[in-house]
Amino acid sequence: MDPQEAEPEGYNVTAVEAWVADNVVGLTPPFKWTRLQGGHSNLTYRIDDPKGRAAVIRRPPQGELLPKAHDMSREWALISGLGPTPVPVAPALGFCESPDVTGAWFYVMGLIDGKPLYSPADTEALVPEDKRRAMAWSFIDVLADLHSLDPDDIGLDDLGKKEDYIGRQLRTWFRSWTSSAGDADYDDPQTHDLRDFLAANIPDQGPARVVHGDYGVHNCLIGADATVVAVVDWEISTLGDPLADLGYALNQWAEPGDDREGAATMVPGFPSRAELAARYGERSGRDLSLLDYYIGFNWWKSACIIHGVYARYCAGKKSAEGVDMGNLRMRIGQALDLSAKALESFR
Repeated sequence: MDPQEAEPEGYNVTAVEAWVADNVVGLTPPFKWTRLQGGHSNLTYRIDDPKGRAAVIRRPPQGELLPKAHDMSREWALISGLGPTPVPVAPALGFCESPDVTGAWFYVMGLIDGKPLYSPADTEALVPEDKRRAMAWSFIDVLADLHSLDPDDIGLDDLGKKEDYIGRQLRTWFRSWTSSAGDADYDDPQTHDLRDFLAANIPDQGPARVVHGDYGVHNCLIGADATVVAVVDWEISTLGDPLADLGYALNQWAEPGDDREGAATMVPGFPSRAELAARYGERSGRDLSLLDYYIGFNWWKSACIIHGVYARYCAGKKSAEGVDMGNLRMRIGQALDLSAKALESFR
């Protein structure tokens, strides 16, 4: 590391570089450290060695963390288990579960030549219009491939409980809503009504599969050929209902006519959500007749998540500097309305 550069946040460079030298094949310190953005505020850096070889190192943020948050061992298990499968992930190079090295668990993975899409500008720069349909098919095919895998066959059978995924999610996020309502000064009877309806109409789950939990173009690295070359940020992944994962991915896929300015897929050339769903159905063979339930469930869950974030800002637990609090509050109601609209066919 250049002594004139600031010490990477959260890393004891001397100790970490010594650990990598002893435990990761093909990397020779000292490294040039470059901070990478994204990744749920985990401390993620690119490390380049003097021979031109590069990798990525990742650890949780510093300070007190919520239970199960920023779980490096979970991410490591997933990229290790998925490595030999058709699902593209970064190569798993080394995992350190001794906090003595740098105060937390961390892992090293291969560097993938690809970039996520956060905005229309990213899409315009990285994906030519004539390649956007192909990119979309790659995006949805990777999700179908993930859901084709039996977790028992790839060493991920202990990733989480297999049964009652939707029921567990409903209980978790409704607790989040009710516990946040005071700080947010925001409760909505529609949240309670939708929870009751969703809980009373949970579809039969079928075999559990690995669910990413946050699958979108922001967590896919798009390569030079406009296909998904790696899926990243597996820290909230678990076992559950694959159709819930599909519903989330479709909700994230903005299309013309949505009130979603700034979304990466709000540019010409992409297929619609309906086309993506049809492609998934063809590739997976799954019955999508109850897809609207999963769409509604995910919008309800999104409302609860945004509500919790809004409450933390209101309570001063996170700095609200530069945050459009009015817009954040509005998005809670929008998500609830979208949930109700999706579930109209079941009423």
